[in-house]
Amino acid sequence: MEEKKFKIVQSKKTRYILPNILTLAGVCLGISSIKFSLDLNFKMAVIFIILAAILDALDGRIARLIKGTSDFGKELDSLTDFVSFGIAPALIIYFWELNKYGKLGWAITLIYSVCCVLRLARFNLTKFENDEEWKQNYFEGVPSPIGALLILSPLILELSDINLVFNKSYYVPIFTILIAVLLISKIPTYSFKKIKIRPTLTVFILFGIGISFVTLMFFTFETLIVFCFMYLASIPLACYTFYNTIKKDKDKNSEDEHEDIL
Repeated sequence: MEEKKFKIVQSKKTRYILPNILTLAGVCLGISSIKFSLDLNFKMAVIFIILAAILDALDGRIARLIKGTSDFGKELDSLTDFVSFGIAPALIIYFWELNKYGKLGWAITLIYSVCCVLRLARFNLTKFENDEEWKQNYFEGVPSPIGALLILSPLILELSDINLVFNKSYYVPIFTILIAVLLISKIPTYSFKKIKIRPTLTVFILFGIGISFVTLMFFTFETLIVFCFMYLASIPLACYTFYNTIKKDKDKNSEDEHEDIL
């Protein structure tokens, strides 16, 4: 009589575990950032949010790479995104600056969190037709991890060695509301999910990634500010390429219909 081997997880299901572990690690980092902000250790709070964003970028790609995607993982990712990028950064900004505005500051904090959860709900319902796969290279509005980085950018700027004179008492509330609106807007932004890279450019891209990691290690907050400016600058370019592609598709379809008629 053969003895049955004890298995915690079926061998066919083990590939689903790694992406979910990364997702759970990300939410732990997000919640921990709230604790650091309560202790007024805003430097560590920002770093933990950045680490959570990196894990969020990795878990989905790893899941697709090892064919470990699942409905459970998708729902878990959305829930953890709301905690790490909808609640945690809003509370960090509140404890840093918005608490000085009393009820208005708390209202702005709630507005950002509500916009984030609405953005995530809309993202979960987004579907593409077979002839619109190119749209997977774009998001509707700013994604929640980027939104978290953007609303933290005034705090990051203060933590950096960049000497810019600005009145944060006026800038922070308005900027937070602006980013909240961008989250729920339908402005196309780059997602780079289906981007194709030429083999000849691989070395240069890896070199750029290596440089980015080096600068993040030694000039963390300065590099993050540069990333924020680069992303904001990419939004008009994303709008141009998105609507230009739609126009080309419409022209192509009209030409095909014209040929069928003839």
